[in-house]
Formats: sequence, C-alpha cells, structure tokens
Amino acid sequence: QVQVVESGGGLVQPGGSLRLSCVASGSDFTMLDMAWYRQAPGKQRERVASIGTSGYKTYIAPVKDRFTISRDNAKNTVYLQMNSLKFEDTAVYYCKAAITPTNVYWGQGTQVTVSS
Repeated sequence: QVQVVESGGGLVQPGGSLRLSCVASGSDFTMLDMAWYRQAPGKQRERVASIGTSGYKTYIAPVKDRFTISRDNAKNTVYLQMNSLKFEDTAVYYCKAAITPTNVYWGQGTQVTVSS
C-alpha cells in the first residue's frame, strides 16, 4: 500500500508561481513512476506531467516551458513547479504513484486557483 499526500496548492494571481509537493510512502520510492494530473470543473482529469524512475519527463503542450516536474528520491517527494500561471490552470491537482501501469495510487488532491 502506497500513501500519497499532496500539498502546496492555493490562490495565486495570473503570472504567479506555485510549487506543489507530493510525498509517497509505503514503497520504495525509487521504483515508483510519478505523475501530476489535474481536473478542472466540468472537465476530465488530464495528465499534466510525469517523471519516471529513470528521471525521464513528459509534459502536456499547454504547460511545457511553464511547469517543471522533479523528484527527490531521498525525500520520497515529487514536485511540480508552476510558473506563469494562467486562469486555465485552475483545477484540483492530483499526484499519482505507479508501481506498474495498473497498480497505482492517488492522493486526495490540492486546489490551485488562478484569479485576479
């Protein structure tokens, strides 16, 4: 069983920055593929960024060059640095830890609101 806990959400003005953190415990963190998802009201959940056990990263086009995903294996933590935030980035952000593609664990989510 893997426990996943996100933090760092909040209210920010357009153009501002936030850093989300996700701690995954209960398993060897170095063996977990990690990803950030988000779900805006009335929309489907979408994967925002991912980082594999090798450190390989992926991003969706709308956040590329604005968001950076990273991991600190010593702290069992994955981060999502979000810069130049836009109104359309408003969503609940979820962290996912994957042992295999079908053995995954989700956090409870953290709200990010971009508003002036």
